[in-house]
Amino acid sequence: MYLNCHSYYSLRYGTISIDNLVEEAVRNSIPAIALTDINNSSGIMDFVAACREKGIKPIAGIEFRDDDQQLYVGLAKNNEGFRELNEFLSYHNLSNKPLPGRMPEFENVFVIYPFSSFLHSSLNRKSSIANRQSYIGIRPSELNPLMLSRHRDLIPRMVVMGPVTFRNEKEYELHRNFRAVDHNVLLSRLEPHQVAAPDEIMQPLDELAGSCRDFPEIIGNTEQLIEACSINFDFKACKNKKTFTGDRYDDNILLEKLALDGLQYRYGKGHHEAKRRVKHELDIIDKMGFAAYFLITWDIIRYSMSRGFYHVGRGSGANSIVAYCLRITDVDPIELDLYFERFINPKRTSPPDFDIDYSWKERDEVLDYIFKRYGREHTALLGAMSTFRDKSIYRELGKVHGLPKGEIDAFLKHPEDTTHNNHIISKISELGKMMADFPNLRSIHAGGVLISEEPITCYTALDLPPKGFPTTQFDMYVAEDIGFEKLDILSQRGIGHIYEAAELVKKNRGISVDVHQVKMFKEDEKVKEQLRNARTIGCFYVESPAMRGLLKKLHCDNYRTLVAASSIIRPGVARSGMMKEYIFRFHNPDKFKYLHPVMEEQLKETYGVMVYQEDVLKICHHFAGLDLADADVIRRAMSGKYRSKKELQRIIDKFFENCRTYGYPEEVTKEVWRQIESFAGYSFSKAHSASYAVESYQSLYLKAHYPLEFITGVINNFGGFYSSWVYFNEAKISGACLHVPCVNNSEYKTCIRGKDIYLGFIHVAGLEAGLGKQICDLRFTIDDLRLTQVAAYKDLEDFVRRVPVTLDQLIILIRAGAFRFTGKPKASLLWEAHMLLGKNWEPLQDTENPLLFQTKTAKFSLPVLEQNILADVYDEIELLGFPITYTYFDLLETKFRGDILAHDMASHVGKTIRMLGLLVTIKYVRTVKREWMHFGTFIDVNGRFFDTVHFPKAVTAYPFRGDGVYLVRGKIVEEFGFPSMNVEKMAKMPLQGDPRG
Repeated sequence: MYLNCHSYYSLRYGTISIDNLVEEAVRNSIPAIALTDINNSSGIMDFVAACREKGIKPIAGIEFRDDDQQLYVGLAKNNEGFRELNEFLSYHNLSNKPLPGRMPEFENVFVIYPFSSFLHSSLNRKSSIANRQSYIGIRPSELNPLMLSRHRDLIPRMVVMGPVTFRNEKEYELHRNFRAVDHNVLLSRLEPHQVAAPDEIMQPLDELAGSCRDFPEIIGNTEQLIEACSINFDFKACKNKKTFTGDRYDDNILLEKLALDGLQYRYGKGHHEAKRRVKHELDIIDKMGFAAYFLITWDIIRYSMSRGFYHVGRGSGANSIVAYCLRITDVDPIELDLYFERFINPKRTSPPDFDIDYSWKERDEVLDYIFKRYGREHTALLGAMSTFRDKSIYRELGKVHGLPKGEIDAFLKHPEDTTHNNHIISKISELGKMMADFPNLRSIHAGGVLISEEPITCYTALDLPPKGFPTTQFDMYVAEDIGFEKLDILSQRGIGHIYEAAELVKKNRGISVDVHQVKMFKEDEKVKEQLRNARTIGCFYVESPAMRGLLKKLHCDNYRTLVAASSIIRPGVARSGMMKEYIFRFHNPDKFKYLHPVMEEQLKETYGVMVYQEDVLKICHHFAGLDLADADVIRRAMSGKYRSKKELQRIIDKFFENCRTYGYPEEVTKEVWRQIESFAGYSFSKAHSASYAVESYQSLYLKAHYPLEFITGVINNFGGFYSSWVYFNEAKISGACLHVPCVNNSEYKTCIRGKDIYLGFIHVAGLEAGLGKQICDLRFTIDDLRLTQVAAYKDLEDFVRRVPVTLDQLIILIRAGAFRFTGKPKASLLWEAHMLLGKNWEPLQDTENPLLFQTKTAKFSLPVLEQNILADVYDEIELLGFPITYTYFDLLETKFRGDILAHDMASHVGKTIRMLGLLVTIKYVRTVKREWMHFGTFIDVNGRFFDTVHFPKAVTAYPFRGDGVYLVRGKIVEEFGFPSMNVEKMAKMPLQGDPRG
């Protein structure tokens, strides 16, 4: 009877989770229900599984709507019907075509037209239901008027619709709030057609049947329809593409061939241990049917390498020596004692996941290849669900309840302040608790790609987000539950700057750098020195203040230590206090006691500290006696890849029960679990950390040997930890001569010539991107209508004649210093610009041949105007974001530069010192008492970094007051060779006044 149920996947409409919907059916003795969420099939897989568990017959469907108007409901007769529904919806989503008023006929789909819209629409009554699989859905509330209606002739095609959207009055109120949020209107402004009817609540079966008792034919039609529908899925079978070559045997033969070829490339001849491990892994891969997964990944890598794209392979698959030989990863598992079985064990049915990182500029080309190579029918990006969380709930509900933004902000900033509490805030808080973690919007996973044996529409309808690739309507959790293993094709700026730096080295110095020679990089003395001294600004994953501090404390100069550091820096280890303990144990291996003998036996390499996901597996298995399957559930939960709270709690209870059985002291068990729990959401596998370390070494090598090209690559990829000005500072202290943008020397992005670095036009605030690129394109001479060589702009007049520029854009260029080469003061150039682009100015007509048919202009004389250097510097700050000609220290009113500089700190430990620093970044941390602590990072007058700690008392008395130069006073302290200052007082220093007024 309930053929039109909505879950909360009817976004900003339904209020019932899948589990609660099925529980409602059980409570009301409903034997079968249809899930028909609005314009999506996101919840069907979970719905089928939940119904199977509770003994309810599931019916899969979709409700099709045009905005607020219900058009029709499609119910799948079987799995093929579900595919037809998904394909129909996907076609309209992908083509951006509106849904038709009448649904096409499908062989395995029943269509139900709502009685109300059927009567008032332009649909032809007879033709709409001529198909034996088309029905009219009538609500119980519409039955009584039917008794005397002229539409009784339609009864033979009618079924009871029974829409369900919420469970009670409170959820109806929540539904109304959702509708107001969706329409971005005040709650009081909602129109009746924008909300569901208040009676869309599931009733017991006997009550529903009672309301229909006068229409036994309609009841019979409904029961026949329910009987005719079925849906079922094999959740255990792997849904990924089963073969690469078309035959599983041939896949194994090809994989063996490629692995053995790669073995020679990676290890040369005669490496018996490597060969043994390759053979061993190949046997496991064959046995578990993972050859196609490896070959598809190899195929993607092969394509991208043929295009000259750089990649980094990571994820648990980096444990595999076969992956290393196939060049999927650059992590040598023998070097780090990584074992395939840690992730491929008899209890695991999914292959190890591969995360392949590409430059942000090249990722879409790789995705385009995947879709074309494996077919759009069988390939899709993985969707994700954005949920209502925390402050966003209050902001959304506050708007629809008419609260001013300032009042909402004040409450969110100080929720404990009772002056902000009123009946509206109380109501919002109540509703907020109900809607927390509800799906809000369908979005896209960071990089997940599914390559399916069957058409993707067998499992889901598809959306088309801005990326332009078909995307599933379900998320990674559903994909995993039904047997998909995603492949992550990700983008990151780190690879972009490595690739661009290598290109700049080739262009600027004529040297080709093979960034995959990681073994050589690990032994490079310059790289080791940089690591030891934490000179890592711009280097992937190792440039943050916390990471630089950790590298210095560990005296890191080798690959193994860097791999450990890449995982230790994660919040979980740091928060549990084990990062500090690890550093102590690293330097004092004979001065600590293991928590338990099992910790020594299993974690000797990491001094008894759980650093990697594998460590969680080992301790759960060897310490608490969990089997590998249960241990893996905890590992996945720690990394955010497991969602069954009930199953996780069962395993946690088992953990403690087993420990009690083994007779462990309660405090030891609790401490072990505390350390495991602190990993939640943050832990890395060792292979993952190793992959990050490989990329760090690539950055470190380029920085050590080609610092100017490297930092230019970092600047142009805009993806580092710091703001751009910090990297320009790094270029300067590395020996570069920095120049403001110049129309004759700059490119759109920052460029390097020898040791001269010219800021790109992309950094000029307010300058149109098209103009910035045209300036470069039009800097040519023309010979026989062919561009031949660069022709510098002679002066401002020549520039205006050749480049189509407006007066306001020209003024920006002048103020940014782009015509400094003329030797004229800015004031003179601005006068000249107004004279050239005055009222009688005729815009350039021929932009393709700007040097042809030039005419002479009248010469004019200008008064001698003075140049104000300080005004120029303030122009740079306004337009570029930071000064180039001067530094902020040069702009200070005071000549004092501090008692010591950054490099003197180590020799002043224990002393109270004054230092002067330009603020780089602040980290905000709450203490156990919920007080704020700040960690500051500054650079001194020489551009060198130093770090400060601001305890709650200092934070309150001497808070940061925005960007600028600060005088800080405090005690110099040192921890494992890393000096910093515990700040006692702080003041922001005044700058010389802006002469521009």
